[in-house]
Amino acid sequence: MSYAGAKLMLFLGDDLLVIRRDDKAGIPWPNCLDFPGGGREGAERPEECALRETFEETGLTLPESALAWRQQHGPSWFFAAHLPRDAASRVVFGNEGRGWELMAPATYLSRQDAIPHFRQMLESYLASR
Repeated sequence: MSYAGAKLMLFLGDDLLVIRRDDKAGIPWPNCLDFPGGGREGAERPEECALRETFEETGLTLPESALAWRQQHGPSWFFAAHLPRDAASRVVFGNEGRGWELMAPATYLSRQDAIPHFRQMLESYLASR
């Protein structure tokens, strides 16, 4: 399967965990609101990529069975998963990005600093529920 990377729309309770991207030249969507995830390593499957990157960026370990939704968008895969709200107390922010926060999905959809095609993926997921 050919793909470049994977992202996870991770809900903690009713809110979405979002990461503020670094604000530096040379990266896509600098200073925008991102989902955990990133580039493929080796021969890993999209699910493995999303879960590994989520662990690296948030410290949260999820089993593959937690992935409730999946959809490919261009060279990337998007997934959704839900954890209880108290999982926020276990977040250990990694070394990429400027910080993380929890945000209502409707808030993310209305933000100008949300990545446009990520808003589209979130809308697709919410419509499927």
